Amino acid sequence: MSKRDYYEVLGVSRDADKKEIKKAYRSKANKYHPDKNPDDAEALDKFKELAEAYEVLSSEDKRAAYDRFGHEGVSGQPGAGGFGGGAGGFSDIFGDVFGDIFGGGGGGGQSRTRRGSDLRYTLELDLEQAVWGCEEKIRIPTLVECEKCDGSGAKPGSQPKTCGTCGGAGQVRMSQGFFSVQQTCPECHGAGQTISDPCNSCHGQGRKQEYKTLNVKIPAGVDTGDRIRLSGEGEAGAHGGPAGDLFVQVSVKQHAIFERDGANLYCEVPISFTTAALGGEIDVPTLDGRVRLKVTPECQSGKLFRLRNKGVKPVRGGPVGDLICRVQVETPVNLTDRQKELLQELSDSMGEDSAHSPKQKSWFDGVKKFFEDIKK
Repeated sequence: MSKRDYYEVLGVSRDADKKEIKKAYRSKANKYHPDKNPDDAEALDKFKELAEAYEVLSSEDKRAAYDRFGHEGVSGQPGAGGFGGGAGGFSDIFGDVFGDIFGGGGGGGQSRTRRGSDLRYTLELDLEQAVWGCEEKIRIPTLVECEKCDGSGAKPGSQPKTCGTCGGAGQVRMSQGFFSVQQTCPECHGAGQTISDPCNSCHGQGRKQEYKTLNVKIPAGVDTGDRIRLSGEGEAGAHGGPAGDLFVQVSVKQHAIFERDGANLYCEVPISFTTAALGGEIDVPTLDGRVRLKVTPECQSGKLFRLRNKGVKPVRGGPVGDLICRVQVETPVNLTDRQKELLQELSDSMGEDSAHSPKQKSWFDGVKKFFEDIKK
């Protein structure tokens, strides 16, 4: 029997975020929970199907594999497609979601250590830095492991003690109506241990707020929205747990000359009236120096000239983009009397000949037709 689509099982769209996925799972799993449906094999099957779908879609890596390869992409991962005792199995899902519903935090006997939170830092870069790559220093506020107590939270020379209320489980079982649930231990707040003599430096937390400075290597070709992951540079885990990750989000500043669109760069180049009419060569800036651009005679405003391989090499690979120059013809200003006379002579010599202004003639023809249609 083929498996149903996991998004269909949870009733969410394929672009749903983690919050929507968790909310959908909690709602449906609560309905089909075995304690609410004793001896109901169909409800149990639906509950297992929901748990399997949630396990995959709540994990960033598993979800990416599923989106790309379907069920085959996650069939070989631990816990996927079943409810064994391995990491990421049924008990982990139950603890994660139903612990939130009923105040608990997982099954009994769990370790008090917890992974630290991930952090995000927005790094602003100039266009040149993003295109060529660079190394930047950043200073971030974060929770770091207390050196004095090695993250235990207990004063040096002492040790945390097993909680007498929950026996180190971090949770106590309570009956509510027709089924029993686990709740976070009110004595140790889920830690499973109590600290009678807390560390003076971190006040029993095992972590302290500090600033740390990091060197971040920015690869060439990054763009706004790209993220750089620094593993283990997030917040320190609670009670000696592993640290989270730091995600450096790139934001490229607006440039005075260039605009970027993927691998291509765009810029506007002003040219004189005479250069536009007669043609010529002009200097054009690029990110690695000036180049000469040949302007063809009778050039109009808005004409595009493409300079091959003068754009950006994308960070994820691919060919180097182009620099696309959009010319803008400037009208002469601050003319002398003699210059005005020369322009007038030019205008008189061209007269009413539409061959010199083809766009102007077509525009006026269009206007004329517009008014004729109105009269009809």
